[in-house]
Amino acid sequence: MHHANHYYGHSAVLARYCGLDDAEAPRIQGYLQHGWNIGDGLAPDHEFVPGVPKFLWSERVRRRAWSLGRRDVYVVGAPWAYLLALEPDQAPQREGTIWYPFHGWEGQHILGSHDNLIAEIMETEPGPVTVCLYWQEYRDRSVRATYEKAGFRVICHGYRGGWWKDLDPGFLYRQLAELRRHSRVASNRLCSAVFYGTLAGCAPAVYGDPMQLENEKSAFGGQARILREWSDMIGAEVDLETARRIAVAELGADRLLPPAELRRLFGWPMPRSTSDIELTGVVTK
Repeated sequence: MHHANHYYGHSAVLARYCGLDDAEAPRIQGYLQHGWNIGDGLAPDHEFVPGVPKFLWSERVRRRAWSLGRRDVYVVGAPWAYLLALEPDQAPQREGTIWYPFHGWEGQHILGSHDNLIAEIMETEPGPVTVCLYWQEYRDRSVRATYEKAGFRVICHGYRGGWWKDLDPGFLYRQLAELRRHSRVASNRLCSAVFYGTLAGCAPAVYGDPMQLENEKSAFGGQARILREWSDMIGAEVDLETARRIAVAELGADRLLPPAELRRLFGWPMPRSTSDIELTGVVTK
């Protein structure tokens, strides 16, 4: 099915959870949500075949999809939440902040001042800062050098993959390792990485110039709606208990399905061993 199902190694994580070979994850028979958004969970630029199942992260997204006329939708939880179930935290020493600047993508570049954003970060963050750039900005030497000259450690989790090429099953594993070495996770827009970090034990923050995409369109209410509806996640300091509750709901971490049920929904075969894997660390509240 759709190549976006393999973005960030999502299908690989789910295959491992289901007891299958994560190096050769089967194709999911449907469309899998691949990033947090405020619409129906699916990318607006993708065309969808009517009647094909849609696998969404949370109940909130399912309700929005239903209200927009989507049918055959199922709540399965985010692949990130399954990864946390597979990789329990070993309670390492945490220090500093990992910062995710809002990024562009292959079809739209980012517009804004990185220098101004750096000034806000330096004024706000008390400890060492790691800046994680999207591969597109990381490849731009001038952008990368701007953050390096500010004294930040600059990294990239890798390329997300596309059209069944350059797939990277290790993407989320690297992201999890980085998040677990930091005390805080921050961005200038509320995004998947902020929710991921919150669920992984980081204190979240959303502040700074939100920047813009070239020819950006405010779908489903845009930034104004995010600031209004997710106001508890906005600011240099937010209530951690509230943020974690929201992250659990948005990532569907309380809605994870048993391996056998996921295999049935995705149209996947049974694993070599008929016994399902034993899970530890699943978020239930």
